[in-house]
Amino acid sequence: MTTEKIKGPASYFPSIENKYGRPISDWQALVRKHYPAKHMELVDLLTSEHGMGHGHANALVAYTLAGDKQAAV
Repeated sequence: MTTEKIKGPASYFPSIENKYGRPISDWQALVRKHYPAKHMELVDLLTSEHGMGHGHANALVAYTLAGDKQAAV
């Protein structure tokens, strides 16, 4: 069992789930639904339409875009 601390955007995920009451997979599906929007357009969507703080929205979008880009390789 590893006790390595999660770093980067994913370190925000427990807080996002607790504060906004939805699992990360739901938020990622919402982000993907608005592709091919740009990073900041997606952040703005989460902040303005869903009340998410900028830091949380930015972390979620960055993680989702990076993961999808990696999966496409």
